[in-house]
Amino acid sequence: MTRQFQEAYIVAASRTPIGKAPKGVLRHVRPDDLLVHAIRAALAQVPGLDPARIQDAIVGCAMPEGPQGLNVARIGVLLAGLPNTVGGMTVNRFCASGLSAIVAAADRIRTGEADVMIAGGVESMSQVPMMGNTPSVNPRVFEGNDNIGIAYGMGLTAEKVAAQWKVSREDQDAFALASHTKALAAQQAGEFADEIAPIEIIDRTPDLTTGEVRVNKHTLSLDEGPRADTSLEALAKLRPVFAAKGSVTAGNSSQMSDGAGALLIVSEKILKEYSLTPLARFVAASVRGVPPEIMGIGPKEAVPAALRAAGLSLDDMGWIELNEAFAAQSLAVIRDLGLDPAKVNPMGGAIALGHPLGATGAIRAATVVHALRRHNLDYGMLTMCVGTGMGAAGIFQRV
Repeated sequence: MTRQFQEAYIVAASRTPIGKAPKGVLRHVRPDDLLVHAIRAALAQVPGLDPARIQDAIVGCAMPEGPQGLNVARIGVLLAGLPNTVGGMTVNRFCASGLSAIVAAADRIRTGEADVMIAGGVESMSQVPMMGNTPSVNPRVFEGNDNIGIAYGMGLTAEKVAAQWKVSREDQDAFALASHTKALAAQQAGEFADEIAPIEIIDRTPDLTTGEVRVNKHTLSLDEGPRADTSLEALAKLRPVFAAKGSVTAGNSSQMSDGAGALLIVSEKILKEYSLTPLARFVAASVRGVPPEIMGIGPKEAVPAALRAAGLSLDDMGWIELNEAFAAQSLAVIRDLGLDPAKVNPMGGAIALGHPLGATGAIRAATVVHALRRHNLDYGMLTMCVGTGMGAAGIFQRV
């Protein structure tokens, strides 16, 4: 039997607030519980859909070990109370893991293999450190200069991008300040309300005097990262952290974070059967490689490829979520591609909002699809650089 191509539609997109790692309010929340929260919140946006119709869940995670190991996608599905018939698969493309999960889920629908899929991402950088618990780099990367960039820390690659694309420290700090300013304004205006599912935090503290355990509950409803006290003066005082005479600081880099996001993707058959109104149509995506030592420039190659696949141009894009791994690489990409700064991260980016690695693609996709609807825009794009030298991009259309 020959399967026919069918469109893939996003009918729900939700996420947790993003917590700061390693000392933020989500530090003690297990990543699989964060994923459960995002999945349940997405399903709550389409209450009439029978969960038994979901065929599979594909979830991105950049460090799939420890409490976010053991195939966290399947664990999340089961803990969320979905039927045992719903599968689960965890995928890893570092910072593009969440977007890669969306692409894989959409492709299952577009090829006719499925009609209802969950796509998402999860990461707790509080509970699983950068590079994981026992990182081991192949010694061969140190033989010669061809692959040495694999061993570079992300900050050092940002320094190399800043030098090659001539991005000044002053411009990086100004970009970082703008990220916080836009994020705070968006929070105050309630712009994140459609995508964020508030999460209740329960803290238990033993009282050694009485032997009782004090229980304190509070709700996190906004991303924890944006800072109202950030200023150019404060950012200028921060020392470079990756190179002695460099320009990349903690203030103009993305924040380590905890969070999860989930999207529900369906075929047109399901749209009609359940009378669903889609948020967006998945249009196209691409992944391209670049030298590992300048991994931050990855979107420079991925964005044009995604546009070609979609038959669209940059002018068609009304909203662009460019993951702010570092101000240096963000500015290099913006300038090299000629992106309209007014369309890039209108609600702030990872420097202010946070970057929970494998979850970021799903979280920022939720931002795109809700923003397109809210602002009556036709097309939106999500793009990011990826460790070891890659760029990824995905395009969505409001319908």
